Amino acid sequence: MAVSLQKGQKVDLTKGNVGLSKVLVGLGWDTNKYDGGADFDLDTSAFLLDKNGRVTQDADFVFYHNLEHFSGAVHHSPDDTTGGSSEEGDDEWIRIELNKIPSNYQRVVFTVTIHEAESRKQNFGMVNNAYIRIVNDDTNKELIRYDLGEDFSVETAVIAGEIYREGGEWKFSAIGSGSKGNLASMCKNYGVDV
Repeated sequence: MAVSLQKGQKVDLTKGNVGLSKVLVGLGWDTNKYDGGADFDLDTSAFLLDKNGRVTQDADFVFYHNLEHFSGAVHHSPDDTTGGSSEEGDDEWIRIELNKIPSNYQRVVFTVTIHEAESRKQNFGMVNNAYIRIVNDDTNKELIRYDLGEDFSVETAVIAGEIYREGGEWKFSAIGSGSKGNLASMCKNYGVDV
């Protein structure tokens, strides 16, 4: 049974799951029906960060235009431009091979942003059932789930969670921090040149 987290909680990822080396980070959401006239396009991204919380190069930003980190450790799903499926399941996912993450990276942060949110007049108040989950990619067993809840109203960008190294193990932190930014502002926050 998966561990269900609340905002701010942290949990061991590899310590309690001996031999875990491949995980799938699934992110999902539903969009409200509203009279806005524009489709929703939510985008997930991963930032591989050093001990200072910054990328070491722009290629450490994995997203819909850079689907694979050069180390081979992080793979992003193709972009889902439909804004969330009506079916159950992950809308976008990121596969991580923990053993391949180079030692100079301490964290991998997962974000969700709304594409063209300002011009389309969209925000996370129009999004329901948003979550991030960690799955053992070898067994397909869900290990961790963090339901982002309905805490957001005017936000257009969310830091959902992160995996990070500590004492030779990997852990997961449920962050759930929103802002009125976009993908470019998230990139600047982590040192990506946009």
